[in-house]
Amino acid sequence: MGLVVAPVLKGMEEEWKNWILKMKGEKKKDWDELNKRYSLTRHDVWAVETPNGLMAVVLHEGPGAESFMHDVAVSDHPIDILMKENIEKCHGMDMNAPPSGPMPEKLI
Repeated sequence: MGLVVAPVLKGMEEEWKNWILKMKGEKKKDWDELNKRYSLTRHDVWAVETPNGLMAVVLHEGPGAESFMHDVAVSDHPIDILMKENIEKCHGMDMNAPPSGPMPEKLI
């Protein structure tokens, strides 16, 4: 299982929500193909409002979950490139660089 918790940059909240809704709507075929290609059986995204702003919580499950973020980072598939561009634009995360902090720790 992979878990990503990332702030949505100030001013990018609507663009982020529109991107996620696009993946459920007009890009759903691409989204489903991406999940199949990376062997994800579950790929959920939550929007969490906090006192510090909007946070994205993303869960990846399935045989490909552990390597999913790395695999997308090195991919040149068009939907993966779109995902990387939106992650950088909306979250300020460079998928070509290692994470700036520790990965989430499962406690229970």
